[in-house]
Amino acid sequence: MKLTFFGAAKAVTGSCHCVEVRGKKILIDCGLQQGKDERDNTVLDFAPNYIDYVIVTHAHIDHSGRIPLLIKQGFQGQIFATRLTGELMSIMLQDSAHIQEMDAQWKNQKGKRAGRPPVEPLYTVADAAQVPEHLVTVEYGQIIELCEGVKIRFVDAGHLLGSASVEMWLEEDGVEKKVVFSGDIGNHNQPIIRDPSLIDGADYVVMESTYGDRNHTEVWSYTDELAQIIDETLGRGGNVVIPAFAVGRTQELLYALREIKQKNMVHYHDGFPIYLDSPLAEEA
Repeated sequence: MKLTFFGAAKAVTGSCHCVEVRGKKILIDCGLQQGKDERDNTVLDFAPNYIDYVIVTHAHIDHSGRIPLLIKQGFQGQIFATRLTGELMSIMLQDSAHIQEMDAQWKNQKGKRAGRPPVEPLYTVADAAQVPEHLVTVEYGQIIELCEGVKIRFVDAGHLLGSASVEMWLEEDGVEKKVVFSGDIGNHNQPIIRDPSLIDGADYVVMESTYGDRNHTEVWSYTDELAQIIDETLGRGGNVVIPAFAVGRTQELLYALREIKQKNMVHYHDGFPIYLDSPLAEEA
């Protein structure tokens, strides 16, 4: 058995780990490097056609965003994810591919004037459309025999619709070890999604630790304060503009805004309209 870290090790984004057992290579996540941690996303640290399976903890692009590239460069195996991760991932990878194409087009417009050679997008919408052909979706708690000597189970991580921690039972040469990959773990008492489920026992745990050096403050409702801001702003003739991540945060905001309307928490402008300016958020 062998465990290799190809991403999100000493960095926040680009989650990608590889388990080798009985001659099989299994990727857990294949995410896009983002922000200040960004590496060369075009270069995979392994031969894609040598990977037998991919397990996806959840649909966020820093965990799934290089899967179209993996397929483009030769991966032919199966991709395992929860049912809701599969649905979200399909629309998010299409959106990511569109951004890759637009970025390449913009760079080529700039580069042409400067005499630079054209650049290709990391992957295209057509590449992203091939992902569902490899996808196998399962439910939480369902034990799957991936191959001889490897069983897996998805456990609700409470981070995003469909998000999971992954339990893996690995057997080789008469020795069995249980390895757990946490994925991103959510908070308790969040709207829309369930609390994280607990896992009993493991020989090894690979855990995300972005906020590992602090305690989260007690969860509190922001609807009262949001309602007050909306009331005051509309009363002055203004508009409230809220930037938010398109998948997850935007749905939570819509949930809160519906509650504000239903409870008439905006006292003088209760018929205020809400505009959602994001095709990806609408799809989600």
